[in-house]
Amino acid sequence: MENVSYAPLKQPIVFTVEGFIITRQQGYPLFVACLIVYAMMLLGNITVVAVIAVDAKLHKPMYMMMCNLAACDLLGGTTVMAQLMPHFLTGDNTIGYVAAIVQAFCVHTYSLAVTTILTAMAYDRYVAICQPLHYHTIMTTTRLVSLCFVAWLIPIFLIMIIFILNVGTPLCGTLIMHVYCSNRAILSLACVPTPINDIYSMCTVYSVSTSCFLVIALSYVKILHTCLIKQDKNSRSKAIQTCASHLTIYIIFEISLLIIPVTYRLEEISPNAKKFCALLTFIMPPTVNPIIYGISMKDIRTNIVKLFKYNVLPK
Repeated sequence: MENVSYAPLKQPIVFTVEGFIITRQQGYPLFVACLIVYAMMLLGNITVVAVIAVDAKLHKPMYMMMCNLAACDLLGGTTVMAQLMPHFLTGDNTIGYVAAIVQAFCVHTYSLAVTTILTAMAYDRYVAICQPLHYHTIMTTTRLVSLCFVAWLIPIFLIMIIFILNVGTPLCGTLIMHVYCSNRAILSLACVPTPINDIYSMCTVYSVSTSCFLVIALSYVKILHTCLIKQDKNSRSKAIQTCASHLTIYIIFEISLLIIPVTYRLEEISPNAKKFCALLTFIMPPTVNPIIYGISMKDIRTNIVKLFKYNVLPK
């Protein structure tokens, strides 16, 4: 056995996030682009939540879960954008240790919470379409609160354990080779191997993703089967339209996740392009989801038109 010595860093630790390799002149238009996207993200998700909160007719399980998804989207988008925009504007790419841990925690919580919330929404649609006569008996207020609570508790608890395992891990570097802080990016700076954390993180991601995928797939298979045997064309069309929006959002999110490992395996893709693809998970779903709901769901679309007509546009 060889004695390996190292000099771990001491607090206060300040990390340097590599970010995009650009000039200061290139950073200004990118800042404006990020600001526009973030404004659209805020406007879309806040509008959906406001419309649901104002209209008592929309105080139903499906719309309450939609509010939870909007909150989750804002968590993911804000976490990354709040660090990215100052980097483009000022060129400052440093971040303190605590801020880096908070960002990494929020990033991973968002990634798991989106999946668990969409799973709860799939279960709600399954009960509503496959067991319509028992829907109000099953989806009580208590059941709704429990589903939303568990959808948030699972990712928060599992991610919290990951960072508890990190406590005491000595760090020997400060350059985070990514566009934002993540658990893996921070642990890559560790002075010693972290096999327990690596195994736990991998098992957590795969177990949650696989479990949620199976529940969502099973729910929509049963929903599709029920819709095909329904005699009422209007009910069938409404059910398919509602489920199509949820399924589209889930597919967009999974595609944005899948793009990351695919692009990092392709050597011909530039580093900046790879980093941009890594950001799609935090940009595309939070920006597109409100648009999908606004277009596909009549109740949301109608109330959004009323909201802007009577409160925003001049009379």
